[in-house]
Amino acid sequence: MAENQDFLGEVAANYLHVNRQSWNGRVEAHLQSEFYDVAGFLAHKNSLKSIEQDLLGEVKGKEILHLQCHFGQDTLSLAHLGAVVTGVDLSDKAITAAQELAHQTQLQAEFICADIYELPQHLHQKFDVVFTSYGTIGWLPDLDKWAKVIAHFLKPNGRLVFVEFHAVVWMFDDSFQKVAYNYFNDGAIVETESGTYADRNATITQKYVMWNHPVSDVLNSLIRNGLDINSFDEYDYSPYDCFRETEEFETGKFRIKHLGNKIPMVYAIAATRKA
Repeated sequence: MAENQDFLGEVAANYLHVNRQSWNGRVEAHLQSEFYDVAGFLAHKNSLKSIEQDLLGEVKGKEILHLQCHFGQDTLSLAHLGAVVTGVDLSDKAITAAQELAHQTQLQAEFICADIYELPQHLHQKFDVVFTSYGTIGWLPDLDKWAKVIAHFLKPNGRLVFVEFHAVVWMFDDSFQKVAYNYFNDGAIVETESGTYADRNATITQKYVMWNHPVSDVLNSLIRNGLDINSFDEYDYSPYDCFRETEEFETGKFRIKHLGNKIPMVYAIAATRKA
């Protein structure tokens, strides 16, 4: 047991390397998946869901920083809507795929490969909006550093639009039969996964490191770093079919079959940097 704990501790300490490899290993499967439907994206050029679109509002002409952008579909969706957009991701293979997708769509966007904690060393401008969504903060150990980066890049009165899977979801095992993890952040979670949320049958196996973050930690990190919370909303569905045991109860809205509307699955925060 001691050796196992030492091994897990070593993996967690090298989380950036481990997670970069993990996401690099997912990119090709994601590009080929029905979940991301690249062919459909090339036709319609908008992968944004209504939750974030409603919060973002009119984006034409706005300078937007998209954190943890994966291979850039949402980034390019913002460009298609008229924004001047920069996407950032830890995975070099995802950034390469994003640049290729930009070429295919003939949409303009800048893509940067970087750990977001180090982003101020690589990017020297301010933005009207910082946007980040769905499965992002769980890859980060320190939310105060995350919020500090957001505040750094926002212009005075600039807005954060943040949509994320609810912390309650991450308490459950994969089949949503039992509570398997702490709601609160009690340290790194090291897991090995076969397949991927976008394709359960993909022939890949990845080790990764994550952290659970209670909603109070999210809100307080933003408040401590000079952001005013304008709205906080919770949703009893996910717009993505990325969990096991789901059912589509309305078009584009998914719940865990045996839990229905009993748990929150997504939350959304809009916040403004103080002038």
